[in-house]
Amino acid sequence: MIGKQQYQALSEFRFRLAEFLHFSESAAQAAGITPAQYLLLLHLRGFPGREWGTVGELAERLQASHQGTVALVQRCERNGLVSKRRSRTDARCVEIRLTPRARGLVQRIAKRHAEALAQMDLVFSAASAAGARVGRRTPHRKVDTAGQG
Repeated sequence: MIGKQQYQALSEFRFRLAEFLHFSESAAQAAGITPAQYLLLLHLRGFPGREWGTVGELAERLQASHQGTVALVQRCERNGLVSKRRSRTDARCVEIRLTPRARGLVQRIAKRHAEALAQMDLVFSAASAAGARVGRRTPHRKVDTAGQG
């Protein structure tokens, strides 16, 4: 059963999450790019194990359609944020890479995000604790039936 404390923690978490997302959008726009462009740059910079991604991989990370991601990549390419190059190991694959300008941009914006997230530690801890409490069940007591009969 969810108690008042859990509702309060979940409400606070949702409020802080919305506040952070608003901050994120404003930070991207202040840097001269759209929030979607920032996310694309962030995912490229943070891609596990390499410094590039494919349109399909980026679409998955962005939770966007393939066509929408293609359009976003094209806008970023026109703005000098990414470059495309055919893979040297698989000619079917096109690698999307950050330009040096985009690397600096994403670094500045991500630094602001990291600072904002550091201030949210208590909110994440409270939300995590609330979720853990909701998932717990009280153990059933064993009824001792020995000797009854």
